Amino acid sequence: MKAIQFNAFGQPDEVCSCIEVSEPRAPNSDEIIIEILAAAINPADLLMVKNLYPSPPPPAKLGIEGAGRVINIGSEVNTLTIGDSVISLDRSNWAQRIRIPAKKAIKLPKQLSFHNAAMLKANPPSAHLMLADYVNLNAGDWVIQNAANSAVGRHIIRLANACGVRTINVVRRDPLIRELREIGADLVILDGPDLAKRVRENIGPHANVPLAIDAVAGNACMRLADCLSDGGTVVNYGMLSGNPCEITPEQTIVRSISLTGFWLFNFMQRSTYEEISAMYTGLAHKFLDGTLMTPVEASYPIEEVKQALAHAYRESRNGKILLLPNGPL
Repeated sequence: MKAIQFNAFGQPDEVCSCIEVSEPRAPNSDEIIIEILAAAINPADLLMVKNLYPSPPPPAKLGIEGAGRVINIGSEVNTLTIGDSVISLDRSNWAQRIRIPAKKAIKLPKQLSFHNAAMLKANPPSAHLMLADYVNLNAGDWVIQNAANSAVGRHIIRLANACGVRTINVVRRDPLIRELREIGADLVILDGPDLAKRVRENIGPHANVPLAIDAVAGNACMRLADCLSDGGTVVNYGMLSGNPCEITPEQTIVRSISLTGFWLFNFMQRSTYEEISAMYTGLAHKFLDGTLMTPVEASYPIEEVKQALAHAYRESRNGKILLLPNGPL
């Protein structure tokens, strides 16, 4: 059986490899075996390999996301049956088959494609929770975000649009402006030192912007804070710049801007299985009804993991990179 392992911290396409491992042994009474059919490559996977994100020490298995079918169940498992479509909440999903506790799998509607299921675990709930948990947003309010062309960014646009919240979307490339407008973005604007001035010229000086969502950190965080209304909140969930978040004393003291962080892992730790399952079921149905979607730029067999990781590491992508551990879907 094939699985992906990283052997040292470093450049992902250089230190990760496809290896032969033993088949999972028969499940214990509370366990299941999943045949992984599709798995997305996320920025967090890449950061783990570079030792910039919580990670097990190498050598270690990889894969934050993975979706597939249940092919074996333990004697006491009564929530799942053989043939069910599931996502794995485990973090070693880049493998042809995995054995995990049944409570670490979420059953999905059979109508949901495995391409979409493979991208359900990390980005959609991150977008949903950052919009829902930090600020009480009302129809007509504005949310500003950077890295707006990312998978999380696209989900934020679609989820906000569905509840009447307007979005300001900060990007670094002109071609993205039209593309994001076509999926419902209200304002798409290039980043720069005068970002706050240009934002207010577009939305008006009194428009309410209570929430900023930051994937970049560094001084990009400070530019988002400049755009907020007084008393607003910056939620940081990424570090694409590689630098610490920056926010000024004037922003925090005079304008009462607050900075906080989001990590999906923390939500998982404090929530019950039933709460987690209900959230994912709701998000799965948003894929089915067209509220959410994520473009896929390319899919690779598991043996071509080095090429897949190099592709995922490129800038100027317009879609997710998937691994298909058991062949084409």
